[in-house]
Amino acid sequence: MNDMLKILLCISLAVAAAPDAAAQDSSEWQQSSLYEVPPRWLVDVPTAGTLPRAYYDIGFRFYPKGGALANTDIGLSNRLMLGISYGAEDIISNREPNWNPRIEFNLKFRIIDELEYFPAISVGFSSQGFGAWNKELDRYTFKSRGFYAVASRSFYFYEWTSGWHAGINYSLENDVDEDKNLNFFVGFDATFKYNLALLAELDAGLNDDKSGLPDDFAGKGRGYFNLSIKWLFAENLELEALLKDLFLNRREADTIAREVRLTYIDRF
Repeated sequence: MNDMLKILLCISLAVAAAPDAAAQDSSEWQQSSLYEVPPRWLVDVPTAGTLPRAYYDIGFRFYPKGGALANTDIGLSNRLMLGISYGAEDIISNREPNWNPRIEFNLKFRIIDELEYFPAISVGFSSQGFGAWNKELDRYTFKSRGFYAVASRSFYFYEWTSGWHAGINYSLENDVDEDKNLNFFVGFDATFKYNLALLAELDAGLNDDKSGLPDDFAGKGRGYFNLSIKWLFAENLELEALLKDLFLNRREADTIAREVRLTYIDRF
């Protein structure tokens, strides 16, 4: 627990000590949403969105078996975003926490802004997987994204906005299962009235369907279909209910996984 307290303390100090800076965004896609900044992730997969310069977010995600994951991201420029995350299984339980082996990092750079007939394109890296960490398999239950490229395009219909996303990724969590296939994913988000948003994604799971693995860490080849209902509870606070693996792709799964995510967004 001391490790987690140290990380949260560092995050708090960084937020308090950071200088004020102007945050201007030239991307039409980022300015189009009812939210001040667009989603950087759907459920588990990334979008081409980044935090504007001098913005930051602090998030907490609670997942099955008492798991909790804390993260923070900072917009270093209107195109470049850097983040860290750390968590453990059995945080909310009466058992000893099973801490993740290290602090994980993510980095995203938007190389092309969205144009009238062309999507925004970003490349990045994320070492943060989701679910429990397994020491023997050297991976998370749901693999980290690793290196990825993603394109996002916004559309407008009456009083709501939507974003469509598609990308490819190569996870580095493949030493033990030797499933080194290139993977792809698609997703969708829509923002409605009453500060509500729907996010959906399909991760093909091509790098996570080899036989011979424990049932906790192998897919059936159906892909991972996930949903999120997001509520902008206050000006800077987002609350989300996540539904994961609706296709029951994991071999041991007999019901949909349910998670909760809280995200606070502000600027220095």
